[in-house]
Amino acid sequence: MYPKSMLQLIEELKKLPGVGIKTAERYAFEIISRPKEEIEDFIIALDQVRKNLQYCQRCGNLSEQDLCDICLDNSRDQHLICVVQDPKDVIAMEKTQQFHGVYHVLHGVISTFKGVLPEDINVSSLIERVNEETSEVIIATNPTIEGETTALYIAKKLESKTQNVTRLASGLPMGGHLDYADEMTLIRAIEGRKKI
Repeated sequence: MYPKSMLQLIEELKKLPGVGIKTAERYAFEIISRPKEEIEDFIIALDQVRKNLQYCQRCGNLSEQDLCDICLDNSRDQHLICVVQDPKDVIAMEKTQQFHGVYHVLHGVISTFKGVLPEDINVSSLIERVNEETSEVIIATNPTIEGETTALYIAKKLESKTQNVTRLASGLPMGGHLDYADEMTLIRAIEGRKKI
């Protein structure tokens, strides 16, 4: 039906989250209808992301160097750590302009159903990172069963290191995700966080 190269493009696009066969076909046709210069720019952007992006060695956020811009920012409170599931959650929190600490990105949550255990996510480096100078650890995992399980696990692991482990407050619906929440909802959640 499709030429081999078109079929391959459609198959690759289908691997993106939320992209089914019809959407992949629409994307593929849109891509091939673009001028060659735009397609080249797109290819260059993909190549640059592949070559340059890495995870911050301290917090796990996206970076183009060993440490991300947030970890390198001396104006931020390095003793206030907000724990999030994914790098996109850092962006969601930053949009509120209400949090002035640093982050720790887990790259997932504990999910026994999916076979994801604590050692499969970025928890051990968080435990090593927290010390007596840490003023607060805010756990901002999504309010899902897996997010709550992960929050409780982290709180338990940090008991001996700090007494100030908090969880984002209500305002975020159960089953919701940080990157879908609006800024006001996130601001209320940050302001109303509570101790676990």
